[in-house]
Amino acid sequence: MSNKTQEIEGMEVVYQRPSTLTDAVMHYCPGCGHSVVHKVLMEVVEELGIQSDIIGVAPVGCSVLAYHYMNIDMQEAAHGRASAVATGIKRVLPDKYVFSYQGDGDLAAIGTAETIHTINRGENILIIFINNAIYGMTGGQCAPTTLLGQVTSTTPYGRKAEDIGFPLNITNMISTLPGAYYVTRQSVHTANAVRKFKKAVKASFEYQKQKKGTCFIEVVSNCPSGWKLTPKETVEYLDTVMLPHYPVGDIKVPETEKAVKAAEAILEEV
Repeated sequence: MSNKTQEIEGMEVVYQRPSTLTDAVMHYCPGCGHSVVHKVLMEVVEELGIQSDIIGVAPVGCSVLAYHYMNIDMQEAAHGRASAVATGIKRVLPDKYVFSYQGDGDLAAIGTAETIHTINRGENILIIFINNAIYGMTGGQCAPTTLLGQVTSTTPYGRKAEDIGFPLNITNMISTLPGAYYVTRQSVHTANAVRKFKKAVKASFEYQKQKKGTCFIEVVSNCPSGWKLTPKETVEYLDTVMLPHYPVGDIKVPETEKAVKAAEAILEEV
């Protein structure tokens, strides 16, 4: 980690930045979860010492410029095709750690077929899925994950099931596929949530090292610009609106992990 100090309102603030992040100023809106996810992901890469052994794939979306920020090998993919590109990379370079980094408009809309078939084949990659329930980059349109009643630029009176259908809970859906080894839903809007997300990323890379199959991490994230809320208001919106529909926690874990979690729960009660 490298430290960077900055004076804010007469106070000296120290930031810790992993060496696996570049010095480039991120383009994300204030309060957006992407920057936090980037930092945590690169912290794990640094701590595991796999900077030269990992390849990320980012498609079209808010994360389209991710290669400016992550100081690792990155590959750009067409909209929705990141998991297919990641599959090709992993098959050619099976000893590399490979992950795709995708938003809900990408993974759960134009990329639904690629996502499902990648996981059904049990490709040995990690898929990171950022779900902010909206098309963040192209103008705040309704996405497959947009909630009923949620206002977007294309649903100014709120999403109606009779017009557009119900919100797609793709993470629960793909968890039923036999190729899915580890499936979890996390968030990064609190310090405790960040710690749990980081633990999930570490576990996913360990499973990939063991060649277990596809690991899938959904991150329920905020979008202040798309939701037309302040960064502070989006945290409350996450807690009161988003997370009741997309609850955080592990959805599919290995049997050995279930035993460990059960033991941890017993110890917490003692």
